[in-house]
Amino acid sequence: MITALLRLPEDKRNWSPETTSRTAQDMVAECAILNGSTADVITNRTFPADFDFADYGRQKAVLAQHGDAVQSLLQENTARAIAAIRAVPDEDLQVEVQMPWGPMALAQIISYPYWNMSYHEGQINYVASMLGCLE
Repeated sequence: MITALLRLPEDKRNWSPETTSRTAQDMVAECAILNGSTADVITNRTFPADFDFADYGRQKAVLAQHGDAVQSLLQENTARAIAAIRAVPDEDLQVEVQMPWGPMALAQIISYPYWNMSYHEGQINYVASMLGCLE
C-alpha cells in the first residue's frame, strides 16, 4: 500500500479527482488507524463500547495531512495486526465477537486488514493510472 501511495507525485497524495472522492492519504490513514483497532478487537475479543466513530473520522482527517506519520502508523499497526492474527489458535476462528453491526466470527475479523488494504490499494492504483503514474 505504501508503494502505491509513493507512486503518486507528492502533490497528488492529498488530491482527489472529484469533490466527493477520497484522497490516497485518507485511504492510507483509514487503514493505519483501523489496523490498530482491529488488532485490539482480535486480542481482546470485544469491540470497544466507547468507540467514537466521529472521533475516528477526525483523527483520520488529521493523520491524512501528514505523509510520514500516516506511513509510520500504517507500518506500526499492520505489524500489530499481524502479531494479533498469528496469536489466534485455529480452534478460536469461529468465536463470535459482537460488533456494532452484529456478531462476526473471528475468522472474518482477522481477514479485515487484508481485504481493506487490498481494496484501498486498488483505488490508489486507479488514481495513479489516471495520473499516468503506473509503470
